Amino acid sequence: MTNDWIIDVLTDLQRFSQKNSMRKLADGLDDTIALAARELSDADMPVSRVCELEQTRGHAGGACKRQIA
Repeated sequence: MTNDWIIDVLTDLQRFSQKNSMRKLADGLDDTIALAARELSDADMPVSRVCELEQTRGHAGGACKRQIA
């Protein structure tokens, strides 16, 4: 099992916060997702791959978009 499940959990929390008008929390989670992606890339998964997976799943926030750009 890979460790990329943490990205799914964080993006689910982000989606919940966006739907429930918790914009500051959603923005903070955006940064947290980027940090988790960097941590995973240090382990064995490139940040671009994590962001690619999240965009495919419709979860990627601004942090991933900034990483890819």
